[in-house]
Amino acid sequence: LRSSCRRWGGLVQAGGSLRLSCTASGLTFDDYAFGWFCQVPGRAREGVSFISSSEGRTHYANSVKGRFTISSDGAKKTVYLQMDGLRPEDTANYYCAAEKISTYGGNYYFPRNRYSMDYWGEGTLVTVSS
Repeated sequence: LRSSCRRWGGLVQAGGSLRLSCTASGLTFDDYAFGWFCQVPGRAREGVSFISSSEGRTHYANSVKGRFTISSDGAKKTVYLQMDGLRPEDTANYYCAAEKISTYGGNYYFPRNRYSMDYWGEGTLVTVSS
C-alpha cells in the first residue's frame, strides 16, 4: 500500500488539519477492509479508524470520534483519513493497512487488531505542535 500526507511534511499546528491517503494496487478493492493505525515509540501499533466499502461499515477509536473521518474511493482504490482538530497527542506514525474480508461472509467486526491485517503501507509521520 502506498500512503501520503496531504500537507507536505505532516507538520501541523494544534487545531489544524491533514488528509492522509492510501492507495491499493493489484487488489480487488471491495474484497478488503482498510484501516489506519498509529504508533509511537515504545507502544504497540493501535487502530484509529476502519472502513469496509462493500459493507458500508466504518469505525473510529474513541479518541478521534468527531475529529477524524475515513472515506474511500473505489475507482481510485484509495482510502483517506481526514484529520481535523489535531492535538499534540495525535503525534505518531500513521500506517494504512488492508485485510481481506470477502471470505468472512459478513462475520467480522470492527475494530480489527494489527495482527489481522494482510498488507501494510509505509508509515507517515504526523507531528502536531502545541
